[in-house]
Amino acid sequence: MSCMYLVFCPVSNVFFLLDLVAVVTRFRVDLGSCRKFCFVTRLFPCVLQAVSLTTVLRLAYQSLGVVYGDLGTSPLYVFKSTFANVGVSNKSDIIGALSLIIYTLTIIPLIKYVLIVLRANDNGEGGSFALYSILCRYCNISSLPNQHPSDVELTTYLVDNVNRKTWMQRKLENSITAQKVLLAIVIFGTCMVIGDGILTPSISVLSAVVGIKAASSNLDTNLVTVISCLILVILFSLQRFGTDRISFLFAPIFLTWFLSLALIGCYNIIKWEKSIFLALNPLEIVYFFRRNGRQGWEHLGGIVLCMTGTEAMFADLGHFSFRSIQIAFTSLVYPCLILTYLGQSAYLVEHMEHVNDPFYASLPRRIYWPIFVLATISAMIASQAIITATFSIVKQSAALGCFPRVKVVHTSNNIVGQVYIPEINWILMVLCLSVTAGFRDTDEIGNAYGIAVVMVMIVTTLLMTLVIVIIWRKHFLLALLFLIVFASIEGVYISAVLFKTTQGGWVPLVIAAVFGTVMYTWHYGTSKRYEYEMQHKVSVGWLLGLGPSLGLVRVPGIGLMYTDLAHGVPPLFSHFITNLPAIHSTVVFVCVKYLPVNTVPQAERFLVRRIGTRAYSMYRCAARYGYKDIHKKDDDFEQLLIRSLIKFVEIESKRETSDLESMAASWTPEEQQSVASLPAMPTESSNRLNLLRLLRLHGLMGEGNSIDEGCCTEYPVSDINLATTSTYQEGSIQTQSVNGTSSDSQDEVAFLNSCKESGVVYILGNNVVKARKDASLFKKVVINYIYTFLRRISRDSHVVLNIPHECLLHVGMVYYV
Repeated sequence: MSCMYLVFCPVSNVFFLLDLVAVVTRFRVDLGSCRKFCFVTRLFPCVLQAVSLTTVLRLAYQSLGVVYGDLGTSPLYVFKSTFANVGVSNKSDIIGALSLIIYTLTIIPLIKYVLIVLRANDNGEGGSFALYSILCRYCNISSLPNQHPSDVELTTYLVDNVNRKTWMQRKLENSITAQKVLLAIVIFGTCMVIGDGILTPSISVLSAVVGIKAASSNLDTNLVTVISCLILVILFSLQRFGTDRISFLFAPIFLTWFLSLALIGCYNIIKWEKSIFLALNPLEIVYFFRRNGRQGWEHLGGIVLCMTGTEAMFADLGHFSFRSIQIAFTSLVYPCLILTYLGQSAYLVEHMEHVNDPFYASLPRRIYWPIFVLATISAMIASQAIITATFSIVKQSAALGCFPRVKVVHTSNNIVGQVYIPEINWILMVLCLSVTAGFRDTDEIGNAYGIAVVMVMIVTTLLMTLVIVIIWRKHFLLALLFLIVFASIEGVYISAVLFKTTQGGWVPLVIAAVFGTVMYTWHYGTSKRYEYEMQHKVSVGWLLGLGPSLGLVRVPGIGLMYTDLAHGVPPLFSHFITNLPAIHSTVVFVCVKYLPVNTVPQAERFLVRRIGTRAYSMYRCAARYGYKDIHKKDDDFEQLLIRSLIKFVEIESKRETSDLESMAASWTPEEQQSVASLPAMPTESSNRLNLLRLLRLHGLMGEGNSIDEGCCTEYPVSDINLATTSTYQEGSIQTQSVNGTSSDSQDEVAFLNSCKESGVVYILGNNVVKARKDASLFKKVVINYIYTFLRRISRDSHVVLNIPHECLLHVGMVYYV
């Protein structure tokens, strides 16, 4: 099977072999260790099992209907946009433009993306936020403030050479300004992808429907616009069925489209002109610019459209796979595109007067209408690539705290990355219809489209330069070479498209400004709200000083109080008990947080800690998710959480009966303060540190508050001889046995079960965030108006978290930030 795979795609499979050798070489010393061996094979299953050819080919086939639609329909408008309103009088200009198209397709989509950028995925997830997520892990930075040292122990939080930092890593870690600039670049790239998602359907559908006018010049432009708008409405209405169903519906159509392009291209080459193969000589590009000067530079604004949809290959990576996208592009998409551009050029050399519509003009009369129908359907599908990519990147940015809360629907049981976001879908549709009805012509839309396409590519180039140095650990000169080669080419294109800002190019800039403001404001307001909670969190010492009853009436049941804090007790709790002097007999502070990883395994989802002694019956539980993970309605979150609490109690009791002479760990600053108050034990410090490392690894480390404040530090998962073989199951920590559990533990487990039977109540803060009176005018506008408006129109927290409405209790509170 693997041999068949190697023969099928010789280009991409060279990198597969390199990946395999690198993985085996990197871990060859550790394969003798059972724990490391399981760890490696879990993250890199390709080490032990061959890639399923059937799965790869199925995904490659599906990707035709989702990923390559935009690239596939670019022949409809590239030559038209290149020579728009200018025409062409020299056959050599056609060959020069063709040479530019061929080498642009080869250098950017093939070499940069398919062979390089796709390899920089975050465990299979692509896009600018995926690159940002990887950089955050390696540079110990994050857009999310509620991180904990134990988060780095996740198996998906894979960081190589953690103790060997490059100068660029140190620069990013120590410079707040550099971190803000990096986040701004990522947000800008995300906004351009959204702009791309608005412009792609407009130009693709409009370019296809214009074929009606080519057949009958008597048709009105308004009719073409109306038909285009109706097709767009149908397209966006289909999105709710999900990528999986859509791709199987669209893939055969686009397979037919690509094969038709190749056959039509071969027909035109044979019939009209074979001299167009001179375009394979890169010197034709030099001659082109010599002849045309500045006008040739302006033509680049149309030629850039030949690589539209390239970024979608990377952004849609989570919907398919790295290898399947490589196979589909190198074996089908790229050859068919080259043939169709060669064919159009062969026709134009003999019919230069048809430069405004070379695709339809070059069709044989007998197949005109079948190809028109196929082109119209393909144009609808073309938009699917960037629409899907927009869903993915908005999901990533929302999970990392850079986009308002939206409803995310998981549309596939097999591919985790396939999602649908209703709000974004309808916003894209409205804006897309506005652009189509407003411009009614592909020339100005093409100018706007070119800016969005190249801007996204430049952002990817900048992020990839950092990835090459920081993550791949390549020499700085290699990264500099990558930056110079690709940024210079993209820089030339961006200079050409920015020249047409007044001719429609302003649209993506306005879109980027609006969405950029939304994303920055949401991130800024969220950060300020978290800072307020950190500054006003309740002292654990004061809380536990109130006694086990907390000076309140403890009513039967479990109270799950949600908070953004990863450490300490939120101010929401003190506000609650001040106004209502009663609390549930068991209180759990739940922190649902997203980490800069693509996913958190279900087995490592929960981190449980105790606050105080058993008498207080207070816990903290951190539910950790990656930016690709989704809260689904069928997840039994409540049952998993309570089961984790019970298992935690059992394991804690098991450790209390064991000898503490192996306690050890590398302490955080807060933990150093805690250990100072521990009583002296006749143990060696090195053993003590090793055991506490296990405490933190398995989520049993204390609150970070000092012991003298009353915070009880937890105990390890199991006996030290079982620690390396412990496993997780269903979100709770499992060990080989918990025999010898104390009677106190049994009583506490029985108490938790009785509380569960009494009922579970979800306590959420209904917070109003306002700027302080002494804040600047800018801050007041951002917080009091823009951020408040965004919170009002975004999804409520209980909807995003799928909290049962009948068990919900809101607590109102005002945050002055």
